[in-house]
Amino acid sequence: MSVSVRDSPLLRIEPMQDILQQDIQYLPGVGPSRKKLLSEELGITTFGDLLQYFPYKHVDRSRLYSIRELTGDMPFVQVKGHILSFETFKQSARKKRLVAHFTDGSGKVMDLTWFNYTDSIVKKYQIGTEYIVFGRPQVFNGRIQVVHPDMEAADKLELSAMKMQPYYNTTERMKKMGLNSRSVERLTKSLLDVLKAPLTETLPDFITQKLHLVSRDDALRCIHYPLNAKELEQARVRLKFEELFYVQLNILRYTSDRRRKFRGYVFSKVGDVFNDFYYHHLPFSLTEAQKRVIREIRKDMGSGRQMNRLLQGDVGSGKTLVALMSMLIAIDNGYQACIMAPTEILAEQHLQTIMEFLQGMDVRVALLTGIVKGKRRQEVLDGLLDGTVHILVGTHAVIEDTVQFAHLGMVVVDEQHRFGVAQRAKLWNKSQNPPHVLVMTATPIPRTLAMTLYGDLDVSVIDELPPGRKPVVTQHVFDRSLPTLYDGIRKQIRQGRQVYIVFPLIEESEKIDLKNLEDGFEVLRQVFPEFRLSKVHGKMKPADKEAEMQRFVSGETQILVATTVIEVGVNVPNASVMVILEAQRFGLSQLHQLRGRVGRGADQSYCILVTGYQLAEDTRKRIDIMCETNDGFRIAEADLKLRGPGDLEGTQQSGMAFDLKIADIARDGQLVQMARDEAQLVIDDDPDCTSSRYALLWRRLKELRKTNINWGAIS
Repeated sequence: MSVSVRDSPLLRIEPMQDILQQDIQYLPGVGPSRKKLLSEELGITTFGDLLQYFPYKHVDRSRLYSIRELTGDMPFVQVKGHILSFETFKQSARKKRLVAHFTDGSGKVMDLTWFNYTDSIVKKYQIGTEYIVFGRPQVFNGRIQVVHPDMEAADKLELSAMKMQPYYNTTERMKKMGLNSRSVERLTKSLLDVLKAPLTETLPDFITQKLHLVSRDDALRCIHYPLNAKELEQARVRLKFEELFYVQLNILRYTSDRRRKFRGYVFSKVGDVFNDFYYHHLPFSLTEAQKRVIREIRKDMGSGRQMNRLLQGDVGSGKTLVALMSMLIAIDNGYQACIMAPTEILAEQHLQTIMEFLQGMDVRVALLTGIVKGKRRQEVLDGLLDGTVHILVGTHAVIEDTVQFAHLGMVVVDEQHRFGVAQRAKLWNKSQNPPHVLVMTATPIPRTLAMTLYGDLDVSVIDELPPGRKPVVTQHVFDRSLPTLYDGIRKQIRQGRQVYIVFPLIEESEKIDLKNLEDGFEVLRQVFPEFRLSKVHGKMKPADKEAEMQRFVSGETQILVATTVIEVGVNVPNASVMVILEAQRFGLSQLHQLRGRVGRGADQSYCILVTGYQLAEDTRKRIDIMCETNDGFRIAEADLKLRGPGDLEGTQQSGMAFDLKIADIARDGQLVQMARDEAQLVIDDDPDCTSSRYALLWRRLKELRKTNINWGAIS
């Protein structure tokens, strides 16, 4: 039997299997209108949804304070007393401030204040009636006041039962319609009163006992109403572990199934094509990290099982070269290879890089993107089908049904987070056996996140930059120092260098930002009349954008004014300065990606982060981290902790590819590892998912896969 937080007579009652699926409108206090609001604002449609809508914090309400104890720097407190009188103060023609003078009987008085009050406040609270006032004290005009206090009649509030009060996130619309945190709390209390029988267990005893986890019933009750901090922590650990465990069990089940069922092509030799490239065309020596990763890939491709490997490496670490050499092994074994990139710019960059590497070799490389049409497109399709195209570089166009290969043996997917699993799977169908898959990302992924988002992939890391590269010096300057910054830019250009100046372009305010870019470009032309400038943004026609970029790449222009479109796809070793305007509007990983555009040559390079003087605390932390380190993994860890495990590129501010209700990948790394270890033991013991010992786990996993969780994004 699992450890119990408290001895409950409820454990003797028969469990109710289906009550959590009950429509939320039938919970006392809800009804049709509140059901609609809860559904639209919070996605709560059933009893179970409400039960798993967890509080974001708890406040200890077990102690009463006297007014004389209160100071302006205390957290939430509660005081028992009564109202002596009301007083109103006119704020403006339409606004009034209501103040209730409140005493606890000690002779001390404090003020309870409401702004924009209505007469309902005076009607609701009676002079002389004893209330429990709850709120955060502050000092105003020399007296303690509590603004918009939470008040309950003292005879109706059971302090002994309250203990730690839960607080729930609500929306502005909910608050306007009278459904605030306290209202949600009352609904949750009503729900727990309805749930008389113990909730069905979802983890077997051999796991809960081994890890000293409380029962699911205790955890779900205590997460809302714990008696103390210890109970709250036990409930959190149980619920977080369960969430992470089923995520990992799903990943490992999928991985085990794939490895057992899908034979991989055996690339048994490293032949003439690879050796010719390695000994006669490799422009520089490989780093030890690159050599290590190629050995790992080589071992996978010769093992007889399909390779499914994630290649992580910072900007400029040489991932494309490693991918190319892996594709050459496929060619040596009689197979074709394909590299799929998320944008046409990046696909064209890969094509150019690969063709430069292979110059003089008898390897045919072709491009397939949306702009490759007509006769040129047909030639590529014919070459793939008859095997004369050895390497295909493309975008999503590669997975179209009309694209067929003679012998596709290896697929490289660049920037994996921009492609869904279904898209990756489409490439599998273009070959008799699933091709070997190498997934690349220039966004360093923290280990706990990699275990969750990419748990089905083996991981290789290029943690070493090519020799001769100098670390980019990153500096933070305020926008009032722009004249000094412009002088520094002039010096760099006169030494023969080139400069990027990046304006923010956030999707929600694209028109405004585009105008800012256009206006800023004109200002910069006036600031630098002696130099030539190029301008690039995402709204330009591809041909115009390419022409402007080429002008900068060739050195015809000295300054490239751009949006984040240059984050990928531009490689200009002569560019030594990256200026990022309004840097506070960028995420850490995006700043790091932009910084990676410079530092590609032998000269010292600089990244200048320009902001206004007033910065939020989190923003200042981001800027400080960028100035302190060039380590992409440290930056990714910091980004994860500051912003949550969302899109590490910086365009999505929060949220997961799947719905974690309580676990936090950034802060619960130990639990992630523990969950993965336990899930691996289950998979090792029952790879076919048929053992009765684990029937509860497989049944629960099946139930979860029917929910709105995007399990496909995990596996």
